[in-house]
Amino acid sequence: MTPTFLSMDPPDHDKFRRITMRHFGPPTTPGRVAGMEARMAEIVTDLVDNMADRSRIDVVDDLAYPLPVTVICELLGVPPGDEQRFRVWVDLALQSTDPGLDPETQQKKRIEAGTELRAFMQELVDAHRQTPGTDLLSAMATDDGPEGRMPDEQLVSTGLLLLIAGHETTVNLISNGVLTLLRHPAELQKLRADPGLAIPMVEELLRYEPPVHFVPFRTALDDIDIAGTTIPAGASLTLVLAAGNRDPARVADPGLFIPDRANNQHLGFGGGVHLCFGAPLARLEAQIALTEFATRLENPRLVSDPPPYRPSPFLRGPSHLPVDIDGVLAPGKPLPTVARRMHFSG
Repeated sequence: MTPTFLSMDPPDHDKFRRITMRHFGPPTTPGRVAGMEARMAEIVTDLVDNMADRSRIDVVDDLAYPLPVTVICELLGVPPGDEQRFRVWVDLALQSTDPGLDPETQQKKRIEAGTELRAFMQELVDAHRQTPGTDLLSAMATDDGPEGRMPDEQLVSTGLLLLIAGHETTVNLISNGVLTLLRHPAELQKLRADPGLAIPMVEELLRYEPPVHFVPFRTALDDIDIAGTTIPAGASLTLVLAAGNRDPARVADPGLFIPDRANNQHLGFGGGVHLCFGAPLARLEAQIALTEFATRLENPRLVSDPPPYRPSPFLRGPSHLPVDIDGVLAPGKPLPTVARRMHFSG
């Protein structure tokens, strides 16, 4: 597939990221993500309502997955019902990263998933160009901005990047967050008593249990001297974000979960020019989901610890997270206004 800005260097990276960001966030479209907050809250409320009269839920299947996948589909303009089509191929693509598979099987799964996903997104791009809506994909497919329209093959790859990265990592963030809170019941009680704590708590979760543990496929552009060792230009690099988040030279008590940690400069969204494009969206989704979980589910308890994990070595999160509950409370008040104003901070 055609590379996206995720695997490009400047100036190509900057150009294609700017073209995409024109329709996603500030300064051209500042209200795109914030304007979805009420819809996100509605989705989460419905998902938790559906847990009523049940004594056991699966946080992944019942909350952490359906929220971000519904949001990204509505954001991009993916028709209702198509989620079931691409979910099979996304799962196949992620399975291809399983280090337990032989390289030939990995490659076979990767090619099959890539072929199907590309055809799926090309179909969407063609439909949105012919009959544009108010969604992100329509805007990208039809708008000739200052730097011109994104080439079609680039648009297809970028659409897939936003579709997959726009929900897979957030699934992990939410499920890791619930798991961490259930392992720290005192912090769960604090969030239940003060929903405004969701903002710093999500930042600490991004440091303490990040959804992306490492980033492969980087290359040294020049010789780099680190701790007496020279990494030569052209060498392949893997950035271990999770280890950086727990570097004792940068973080006090790195192994402790401290939701109100001050000056939390984590690497949960990466850094530099490749800082996560969808960070504002993921932050908002996690804040709303974790708050609703804390304030509405009665006496949630882990069924097993640790839960089963996904096979991907770099996308870290449970494949399932069964939790026993005593009931579901009626919806409470929304996040405080001050919380909503801070979603783009950091």
